[in-house]
Amino acid sequence: MENREVARILRETAQLLEIDGAMIARYRSYERAAELLGGLPQSIEELAEDRAKLMELPGIGEGMADHIQEILKTGDYSLRAKLLKKYPETILQLLDLQSLGPKKVALLWKTFKAGTVEQLEKIAREGKLRDLAGFGEKSEENILKAIAVHKKSAGRFHVDVAEEKAEELAAHIRAFGKPIEAVTPTGSLRRGKETVGDLDLLVTLSSGKNTPKAIESISRHILEFPEIDQTLAHGENKVSFLLKNGLQVDVRILEKESFGAALLYFTGSKEHNVTLRGRANDMGYTLNEYALATLKGERPVARATEEEIYAKLGLDYIPPELRENTGEIDAAAKHELPDLVELSDMRGDLQMHTTASDGRNSIEEMALAAKELGYEYIALTDHSKAVTVANGLDEKRTLEQIKKIHAANAKHLGIRVLASSEVDVLKSGKLDLDDEVLAQLDIVLVSIHSYMTMARAEMTERILAAIENPYTQIVGHPTGRLVLRREAYAYDMERILDAAREHGVVMECNASPERLDLKDTHLRMAKERGVQISISTDAHTTRGLLAMRYGVQMARRGWIEKKDVINAHSLEKLLAALRPKPGAATHEKHRAASASARRSSKPRGTN
Repeated sequence: MENREVARILRETAQLLEIDGAMIARYRSYERAAELLGGLPQSIEELAEDRAKLMELPGIGEGMADHIQEILKTGDYSLRAKLLKKYPETILQLLDLQSLGPKKVALLWKTFKAGTVEQLEKIAREGKLRDLAGFGEKSEENILKAIAVHKKSAGRFHVDVAEEKAEELAAHIRAFGKPIEAVTPTGSLRRGKETVGDLDLLVTLSSGKNTPKAIESISRHILEFPEIDQTLAHGENKVSFLLKNGLQVDVRILEKESFGAALLYFTGSKEHNVTLRGRANDMGYTLNEYALATLKGERPVARATEEEIYAKLGLDYIPPELRENTGEIDAAAKHELPDLVELSDMRGDLQMHTTASDGRNSIEEMALAAKELGYEYIALTDHSKAVTVANGLDEKRTLEQIKKIHAANAKHLGIRVLASSEVDVLKSGKLDLDDEVLAQLDIVLVSIHSYMTMARAEMTERILAAIENPYTQIVGHPTGRLVLRREAYAYDMERILDAAREHGVVMECNASPERLDLKDTHLRMAKERGVQISISTDAHTTRGLLAMRYGVQMARRGWIEKKDVINAHSLEKLLAALRPKPGAATHEKHRAASASARRSSKPRGTN
């Protein structure tokens, strides 16, 4: 059983307990255990084989060890099952809606017996929420917006979930042995999209005589994958099924000779393929999943590799992330495709958290894990005080953290640790830490974590105020979106990017699969303006550092090159490229201006 699955059961138990009105200490213990397992690099199954080792994990006592072992043994947890007899399992879907926590869900259940998204939508549309304590007309409106997001994202999965299942399936399929040569993911997963609807895999067979009987044996082996919930199709060279988590998988078995054509066709996108087929027809060819062939299809001219197919069509090879029909075919014809950033280009990570705020690992643990990944530097960006839920640091604790980071660097860890902070942008646009503290940080990264439903014009002014602050160097997760859960907040992206260019502020591409923010279209807008990008993981555990590849994929989708990424360069170049912070005179001038703004009765950007 995977760590993720055990963590999900513990998290759902915590949520159900809170809905049920349990004491805070009781459900928090399950929350903490879920967070721990979600970021644990070791397999919980292996750890649990030795109970003493299991109980060495922080926060895992006798009782929680029993609960984890019960889940691993039975696939469920008795307390969760008991609570789900009292509440419908669908009530957990309500917790995925923005602005709804367990206490509000409990009130909705008590008042209306609302246990499904559909029931809640009906109640909201009837205007029954606005008079309920703790809600109101604005809450009602926001809930309806959140429900619309939920409906749009139904049946889709985060890229890391799809990738994990693809890797497990590929390992299972390869275990069959000969004649299987390769198992390759295609579709939106290969294109690096933030979500995946259906998972497509190509199984390539080695050259030779592959009889229908042999292919049928491979198909039967594939369908023995233990996480299959339902078989949907079992054809001559294709099997389709649903996994237990609801993800649909289509596996196609093909001969090696047609691999390139099939890989191109099933990678997509549909729009890219349609334009490519049109180009092929104009050149006297036909293109399908079997080959690029002469127009009547009697003679293949290219099929083994994607590269040779693109070449025959007079095009440079187009990386999968660009295949969205947004100008990549014209660029390939003119030899003007970007030299996309690679994971191997990354020299450091500029957003992560430690135990000082809401992270799970210490300064040194994060530093050494990053060093193992080959990084030259990292920035530790624990939250500022406004984010109380994340144990944010006030000025005094931030200065103490800076001293601890300097002490860690004095130990010569083999990697430079930069003292930074994820400084909250308050509703007025003011930063959450005093200028005197901001001046002592190596990097000032600012983010929004509150008042995310402000009107477009007000939010634009709020972010502009933060960018204009002379201490701001990087804007973290700039649109605040949570993939499959929360839409980006509304603001004028063009004005924000123009301001970032004017003031030399970097915009982040947050690599967390739950954020991937900025997204591809916004990254391309930033590139067109010459705005520098940082690709950072926002890691809260050492394992979270591995998410960098998702940020790189998203950057590639945005046509981003190495030269556009500030942390794809050496520490010396990074520090030279960052917006310089104010000198003593400018610092004093800004401090006075900030004091004046605080005395103002109506700070910029407020209602």
